Amino acid sequence: MSKVRVRFAPSPTGGLHLGGVRTVLFNYLFARQQGGEFILRIEDTDQTRFVPGAEEYIIECLKWCGITPDEGPGFGGEFGPYRQSERKALYRQYAEQLLVDGYAYYAFDTPEDLEKKRAELPNFQYGHAHRNEMKNSISLSSQEVEELLRNGTPYVIRIKVPQDETVSFDDMIRDEVSFETSLVDDKVLLKADGMPTYHLAVVVDDYLMKITHAFRGEEWLPSAPVHILLWKYLGWENEMPKWAHLPLILKPDGHGKLSKRDGARLGFPVYAMNWTDPKTTELTEGFREIGFLPEAFVNLLAMLGWNDGSDQELFSMDELIEKFSLERVNKSGAKFDFEKAQWYNAEWIKKLDSARLLESIIQIFKSNNIEVTDQGKLSVVIDLVKDRCTLLTDFISQGGYFFENPRVFDFSSVVNKWTSEKVSFFIAYTEILNAITDHSPSNLEVSFKALAEEKGLKIGDVMLPFRIMLVGGKFGPAVFEIASLLGKEETIQRINKGLDMLSREV
Repeated sequence: MSKVRVRFAPSPTGGLHLGGVRTVLFNYLFARQQGGEFILRIEDTDQTRFVPGAEEYIIECLKWCGITPDEGPGFGGEFGPYRQSERKALYRQYAEQLLVDGYAYYAFDTPEDLEKKRAELPNFQYGHAHRNEMKNSISLSSQEVEELLRNGTPYVIRIKVPQDETVSFDDMIRDEVSFETSLVDDKVLLKADGMPTYHLAVVVDDYLMKITHAFRGEEWLPSAPVHILLWKYLGWENEMPKWAHLPLILKPDGHGKLSKRDGARLGFPVYAMNWTDPKTTELTEGFREIGFLPEAFVNLLAMLGWNDGSDQELFSMDELIEKFSLERVNKSGAKFDFEKAQWYNAEWIKKLDSARLLESIIQIFKSNNIEVTDQGKLSVVIDLVKDRCTLLTDFISQGGYFFENPRVFDFSSVVNKWTSEKVSFFIAYTEILNAITDHSPSNLEVSFKALAEEKGLKIGDVMLPFRIMLVGGKFGPAVFEIASLLGKEETIQRINKGLDMLSREV
């Protein structure tokens, strides 16, 4: 059996949708499980849609997800070049072979000709029913065709799809799939600029790169009969890859494919990473930037349309490679649930140790102008607050106050009950803090409660103001853990600042 070779072949036209990343992931998991190779190929034949920077963005997305191609642009490999625009000369010979063998034809129709026909026939398809009404090498005489070619008349090359045949293939997810050729139009294979369309390029490249398995989204199913016919017409039928058409990722309500617009409307990203359109400068937010871990992102994508048959939900990349199987991929679409996505992220934040999270949190703090000079302290803070964080960005509110004074103080819940007795209590507690040498959480708690009892105050009456003085609000881990980690001087400073603010609010 030949070595498994799979490919991800995106077009560099913009941000990478999470559906695209899931396609990459399923390809990668299958290749790694089978001891095969994963190839990145850039399908940039449509130069009108090419966007500068998109290829680099795609590679950065894969890198963030922990997916490294074995071959591709910048990764080497013996089947290059891996950009279709650099393979342009390869495709014409195969289009011309199809012409010679009678499986394709020249079409000289102008855009105006096509528009006119579409106006006459709203459901117009350029195929067996109407090809004789158009300007092509089937409807024209050989002398007319030769003259048009000699005069340099622009043309495209179209596949000649047969009438009244059935094209069938075995899909690894959907079993046998069949198409009636009478419903399939004559797709353009080679454009007027000499560049191939996706239909010709994908078949030629998959053949030349010895691709054994082709996984792609189910939206490509209607193109399958054209591709299967090309494999047959080019004489490569026995080397055609095995196909798997993956289910769509659906909107949360299950009605239709999830789009960028849906994400904007419902308040969540659909791209792996931030993408800025170089033409409009419009920023589309990504999962990475809102605070997702790559482990969580990969995990949640794997579970959109696949499970291993057990109740397990958290999988590392290694576990996914070990347990992944196409037999367990659903045929139906998977609804995207952002709350569930956040749950995966929260669970992975809990699961990972502070060493793994440290660099990400430093970068997030830095982007919010919070300076970390003590990484050891940050490691302790991460372990202290990570159970309260859903996104990595939550570490700003849940842990930033350990490294800077709170930017906001919410004393609204205590100001109406503020008394001179409480002021006296906190002044006395700062004196105790100054005097004691043991600033462990347990000792701070013992001295705090003893003073409250001595002053005739309920613990709850002074505990909440103390928390707000330290962190700015009614949140955070155990208050004496916070005070111990802040240290004596900082704790005293914050108490004094709190007392001053409260005196002005009362």
